[in-house]
Amino acid sequence: MNKYPLTACLLTFHLICSCTDDSGIATFTTSIGRFTHSLLLEGIVEPIRSTTISSPRNCDGIVQFLVEDGVYVEEGQIVCIIEYQELQNQYDQLLIGLENSIAGFNKTKADLAMQFALLEAEVRTNEANTKIAQMDSLQIAFASSRQRAITALELEKAAIERARFEKKLEALKIIQQSEIKKWELEIQRFRLRVSTMKEQLDALTLKAPHSGIIIRSICLLTDKKYQVGDPIWSSMAVATIPEFKEMKITILSSEADFKSISVNDSVSYTFDAMPGNTGSGKIVKKAPVGKPYKRGGMVKFFEVEASLEFVDSLPDPGFTANCHVIMKQVDSVIFIPQIALFEEDSLKVVFVQQKRGFERREVQTGVSSQRETVITAGLSQGEIVTLSKPKVSSVKILKYEPSIKNNQTQ
Repeated sequence: MNKYPLTACLLTFHLICSCTDDSGIATFTTSIGRFTHSLLLEGIVEPIRSTTISSPRNCDGIVQFLVEDGVYVEEGQIVCIIEYQELQNQYDQLLIGLENSIAGFNKTKADLAMQFALLEAEVRTNEANTKIAQMDSLQIAFASSRQRAITALELEKAAIERARFEKKLEALKIIQQSEIKKWELEIQRFRLRVSTMKEQLDALTLKAPHSGIIIRSICLLTDKKYQVGDPIWSSMAVATIPEFKEMKITILSSEADFKSISVNDSVSYTFDAMPGNTGSGKIVKKAPVGKPYKRGGMVKFFEVEASLEFVDSLPDPGFTANCHVIMKQVDSVIFIPQIALFEEDSLKVVFVQQKRGFERREVQTGVSSQRETVITAGLSQGEIVTLSKPKVSSVKILKYEPSIKNNQTQ
């Protein structure tokens, strides 16, 4: 809501005190002075630079813990904890899968070791049988031909079994290596996924990158500062840590005021929380798109950024600033209230009080505001104009002469 400066209040007081004519018509006495077109708007002190603490990517969780607004935190201190139940469930399932893989790996190793031991036992048995057969071959010279044939066959059988066992051992070693390698790869894959998931879970615990005061961010769903239990999504700012060396002023203006304000307009400040503290700066940026005051609302506000170049004492972030925005300022000019200016037959006219009656006079105008307008020609200092139309019978028409101009500079 617009607030008018002190000069406007004095002007209103002057108008009221000027109702001195006999007809009761309110009047205004012209004078040469400084015309100022300004607005008094409300702004918020914000830091120019700040560190944003945001949720990690691919996040869809709920704020479980959040440091209170305005609390000072040390570097590395936990600022926010986000609960992401789906991610936690996936992590738990991966841990179960890893444990099952490790168990399967150990069972496979035990089974293969048993098979290897049994096969080695058979190999040793074969070797023993071969030695026995070889010892029997010493007596072959004294045996019958049939006995010699049987002993030869037994030695041949032992050699065949030894060759078979050796091939089986070699095959078992290859199978054992393959099975173990398969389980090792599966365990490695599970451990990699568990490690990646653990990093994502750890990233849900947000810590302060450096020391400073925490300022909670606005939740897009509630249009209020974040609270425990609010939902939060990927890469959303949950809080900021401002730097207090330089500040700016953010002004939220109506559409009408937004159109009147221009970049580089001068601004002076006062602060309700710091009586006597004043500052100055200028408009540096205007947001191209307005935002609704309430979600789904039709009324919008427009964000205007102003610099804080000079100030007696630097205010803290969040302080309210009274912003006196000066759009136009012209020295040594005659200006009158807007209600004293009338349009007749596409001409701008005023009614000047004379000794007897009033004079209808055409004027030329310059810059104006919602309350006042500058007269560039047609009026002189000290003349009295009416603030409403007098009776037609008391008005004398005077055609405007272009040669009559105000002795003023705009």
